[in-house]
Amino acid sequence: MLIGDVARRSGVSARMLRHYDSLGLVRPTGRTHGGYREYSGADIRRIFHVESLRSLGLSLKDVSRALDDPGFTPGALVDDLIRQTRERIAAQTELLTRLRRIGDAEPADWADVLQTVALLQALGSDNAMRRQRAALTGGELPVAALVEAALGEADPNVAGALRWALARSGDGGLPALAAGLDDPDAEVRKRAVECLAELDGEAATDLLRGALAHADPAVRRCAALALGNRGIPDAIPPLIDMTVDDQDDATDALSALAGAGDAELADQIATGLVARLAHGSREARLRLAQALADLPGSTAAAALEALSHDQDRLIAATASYALER
Repeated sequence: MLIGDVARRSGVSARMLRHYDSLGLVRPTGRTHGGYREYSGADIRRIFHVESLRSLGLSLKDVSRALDDPGFTPGALVDDLIRQTRERIAAQTELLTRLRRIGDAEPADWADVLQTVALLQALGSDNAMRRQRAALTGGELPVAALVEAALGEADPNVAGALRWALARSGDGGLPALAAGLDDPDAEVRKRAVECLAELDGEAATDLLRGALAHADPAVRRCAALALGNRGIPDAIPPLIDMTVDDQDDATDALSALAGAGDAELADQIATGLVARLAHGSREARLRLAQALADLPGSTAAAALEALSHDQDRLIAATASYALER
């Protein structure tokens, strides 16, 4: 079969067939009287073998080794091809994500595209200061890019800037942050709830309420503190638990809740703290007494009066000092 016929039937161009011949990869076994290449059935099978191996990503050099070297084993080469393919997929996925981010920014012209590209590159920089400056630009960045960066940011200063930028961007990032709460990585879950804590609005508050029952204690704690600082009574039981467990921020949040001007809420918090006094360790009882000292209302005052006669001198002194103050 002549080269033109082989090209038509195999789909491999005559130019490529000549290249294979020059490399010694597929040499036609015959020649016509006129000197034209003539391919046998075995030659054509080899062409298909070459194309099959090339479709896996093998170079022509590796194809030649695979077909002609009896000692050649595919294991290491296949592993290397897998690695290379993963790298290409990762690079293409990154490019696709960047293009989507640019599309989300709704650029009006190429100047906007270039500005968004520059900000995205800065946000992905190895330099923390560059990332922070990009985050502080905030409103110029797509929300999806801000969320992605915030969930992956380990530097506390950059993370704070990203949370600030998210808070300014509205609630468009809520779905991604909600998904972040269930991420397999504990650090990502923690960052997600910290971002939610910075967002205003009922939708963010509802997500924080749901996070009070999260399996991750770090997520529960952050959600409780955020809700407490928002004056949400749902946070009272976990904040009391955190007070017993020596979480100073919890005491501050309870105090903020009680100081919101709602006497009934202050008494509810004091009642919850008193209920834990009978079963706590000495250290826990002292922390509960200190928490009661920061609460207004008659329930807290009555509890402190009783504690001022406690057998533990330090607890009694703490309660007495609070009453005098």
